[in-house]
Amino acid sequence: MTPYEDGQLLTIGAFARACRLSPKALRLYDELGLLTPARVDPHSGYRHYAPAQLEQARLVAWLRRLGMPLARIREVGDMAPAAAAGAVAAYWAQIEADTEARRDLAAFLVDQLKRKDTGMTPSRTPLTMRCAALTDRGLIRPVQQDAAYAGPRLLAVADGYGPRGGPAATAAIDALKGLEHQDLASADLAGALEEAARRAHRAAPSADEATGSTLTALLRSGSRLALLHIGDSRAYVLRDSGLFRITHDHSPVQSLIDEGRLTPEEAPSHPQHGLLLRALDADTEFTPDVQLLEAHPGERYLLCTDGLTNVLPPDTIQAALTAADTPDRAARDLIRLTHEAGAPDNVACVVAEISAAA
Repeated sequence: MTPYEDGQLLTIGAFARACRLSPKALRLYDELGLLTPARVDPHSGYRHYAPAQLEQARLVAWLRRLGMPLARIREVGDMAPAAAAGAVAAYWAQIEADTEARRDLAAFLVDQLKRKDTGMTPSRTPLTMRCAALTDRGLIRPVQQDAAYAGPRLLAVADGYGPRGGPAATAAIDALKGLEHQDLASADLAGALEEAARRAHRAAPSADEATGSTLTALLRSGSRLALLHIGDSRAYVLRDSGLFRITHDHSPVQSLIDEGRLTPEEAPSHPQHGLLLRALDADTEFTPDVQLLEAHPGERYLLCTDGLTNVLPPDTIQAALTAADTPDRAARDLIRLTHEAGAPDNVACVVAEISAAA
């Protein structure tokens, strides 16, 4: 029985007009448990609402206008007013942070596009690249399963997993090293990198071993950079305008973040953290992200595994890359900072600095 008499209830149409929500939205919110009618006619299934529910309905409508995901609206609706106010403030602070990050990414893309003409004409300024690669087992893991490489033309990190994760990561990078000795001046830079990575994928251990590796690599020819990425290791570029992440994680957790169902801060503690949608693995199709970039003097590039990014926020990474006088110093500082943050996982990082040739 409902505590309301029929005469005190509003039909779904009247309630929709009063709270500025459509009947379709009210039915959806009922199904999701966000706004349950005060009474449902047992014969017709027609919904009736109490006037006291108008405030809750308006709150749902306002939160939807803010763009808050339905799952989070349900949580806010169950809170006391003071706690709900805090939750809304925290949500909006996250929106502002995300907007700032997207603004930075947009600035990076605009800058990147302005730097190259339609024919991808390389810069005529001769460039050199100083680089350093470091790996660290961390403070908890018993074995090292990450690998890193830094050479005159090639930068790469790989994060292995499974019973033979360490050899898988090493093999992934070894498959690329032959590119150091090829004449790439007139070659399809991205195609050469992708084909080398494809060979690594073909050589991945059989499916019954549940073993594989991520791979993130940069291949340079003059001012051109080919970037290949598969998995959840990452690549960043540091410019005067800031630090920009130039890869996208291939993971269920990243998909939840993209859908607005999870915040970046919640990601490391999510139960599916560490699972991958793409990798160099016999169980997965070879579908890397590949793109071409134009390098310029003064830029620093960071390639790293998730043992670093899971414990160091972007502002800490940017500060370390900016303050260090050499790539080697930057890599060592980043490893040190992961230790200070607990270093629960293996770490691999490569730092490279682009400069004009003397």
